[in-house]
Amino acid sequence: LVAGGNGLGLGLKQFYGPTYLFVDGQQNVYVSDGNNYRVMKWNKGATEGIMVAGGQAYGSTLTQLDGPFGVFVDTLGTLYIADE
Repeated sequence: LVAGGNGLGLGLKQFYGPTYLFVDGQQNVYVSDGNNYRVMKWNKGATEGIMVAGGQAYGSTLTQLDGPFGVFVDTLGTLYIADE
């Protein structure tokens, strides 16, 4: 188990609607968590995730996500999110 597994919720060890994931070159795992309106990053070997985008409730401002779906990280570490 790399991420989650602790029931539904808002915690850093939980998801509520994980949709897509991406694994970067350092084996970090990025997960779009649609119902929490956020993208989480799990560093290799971590016991909890880091919120790297969204998490400020549903919305369309620069700090909010409406429905994060696709996630991609390029070789420079730039995170790209397909948001509804």
